[in-house]
Formats: sequence, structure tokens, C-alpha cells
Amino acid sequence: MAGDANALTSAQQVPAPRGRLLTIDNRYLPPLLITSILVGANLSFGILEGWERTALSIVVAIGAEMVLGRITYGKWPHPASAYISGISAGILIRSPFVWPYFFTSFISILSKYVLRLKGRHIWNPTNFGVSAIVLLAPATVTVLSIQWGNAVAPMVVIWLLGAVIVWRVGRAHISATYVAAFFVFSFVRSALTGVPWLATVAPITGPMYQLFIFFMITDPKTTVRSKKWQCVVVVMVAFVEMLMRLAEVVYAPFYALFVVGSIAMVIDITRESRSSRQPS
Repeated sequence: MAGDANALTSAQQVPAPRGRLLTIDNRYLPPLLITSILVGANLSFGILEGWERTALSIVVAIGAEMVLGRITYGKWPHPASAYISGISAGILIRSPFVWPYFFTSFISILSKYVLRLKGRHIWNPTNFGVSAIVLLAPATVTVLSIQWGNAVAPMVVIWLLGAVIVWRVGRAHISATYVAAFFVFSFVRSALTGVPWLATVAPITGPMYQLFIFFMITDPKTTVRSKKWQCVVVVMVAFVEMLMRLAEVVYAPFYALFVVGSIAMVIDITRESRSSRQPS
């Protein structure tokens, strides 16, 4: 659940807003949404193990972004992206220890500056950080979806707000395509496993998926350029996620995006590089 260009974090680089439905600067819309998710979920269900751990995640992410951005580009970066990475780590990571919150945020931001190809980073930072920490420390770290149920009512407002924001920044087609694919593949999983369809589709109503749908898969910096292929990629993410769920992989959506998203980015960057070298 977060670039970081964390899902939507580079909203200022996408097409101009449609109309005047919202007049707030696009850069502040994603932080507004993710803060709403945090506050609403915690007030309703007490999802956080402690505000201080989430605060640590945010401070580490913003601090790392400021230092690395200054060293790399010689200027202070806008903190919105790092804020989303930090708060996402604070929401998603569950551990009795403090160090996972620190390292998830730090690894997320570091991946932006280290794991790059021709000037573009390959992984969504939060997706990379969360995937890395749960893979390397499965005995001490879990993800929020295991502890919190899938109550629909508290998520309705978040979905409405999220839908407006992704539409505002021109990324609604990505979220909508993924949700549609998830529903289709949930029918397939239900048919193959005999599990009731409502049980296979229920995870998408959880808070983890709100971060995944509105922030990770829509990240402008780590999605391919073509609008058509953006939709194709998220369908492939949903398909690989289905296969992983059939294999009982616990963190299927994170791993699916980690694999499919990075392959798509490498192909897109390579194709774009070759095209730029060809004479007009």
C-alpha cells in the first residue's frame, strides 16, 4: 500500500486537469488521499501499531529523498513523493520491531536513485521496499491486509476520493483496468478452486489494495509511456497475481507488480532508447 513517484506522486507531470472540479495543486492531491486513508482507517479500526512508527517512516523517507536528491541533482526535491513512500510503509508494514519501518522507507527511496536504466527508475519505490522487506524478513514482517478485515463501508469514501483524484491527474484508466481485470480473474480463481466468488474478490476492498490501486500501479515514473500499454501491463499484473494466488503466495499483488512492472519498464525504456537513435 504506496516515488518516489509513488502512485500518483508526479501528478504535476501528467496532462492538465480536466475542468475546474478541483483547484488544489495536483502535487498535493495524492498526499491528501493517502492521509485520508490513514486517518480514516485508524480511527475506524485502529490499524496502526503506533503513530510514532508511521512518523519514523515518513521522516526517514523525506530525509533520504532530500539528501539523495540534493547529492544527485544539486537541488532540493519536492517532498510529496517521499511523504507518500513513508506513509505507505507506515501503513502497510506490520512488525513488533522498529527497524522494518526504517529500512522499508530507506530502501524505497534509495531504489529511485540506484536502480535506474537510462535515467529512469524501474520499480515503484514503495512496491520495491515492501516486496524486499517481506521477502527478506518473513518471520518478523507482515503486511496490513493480514491484520485488518475487508469492511466495505469505511472504504467507500476512500474509493470515491481516489477515483476523483486519479481522474484529475489522468491515471483513472489504469486503476479502472486493473479493478476490472481483478474481478474477471477472481471469477476464474473461484471456478478453479471452488471457493465462493465473494471470497475471491473480497481482498480488493481492503486498505492494502487502496494503496496498491491508487498509488503503486498508477505511479507516473514507473509506468510505460503508451496509454494502451499501461492498460495491457496492469492486466498482466492482475493475471500474474491470480497465478500467484493460486500458488498460495501471500503477497501476490506486490510480487506481481514487482516482476511484471519491472519487465515492462525495461522493454519500454529500451524501445524508447532505440527509437531516439533512429534518424527521422
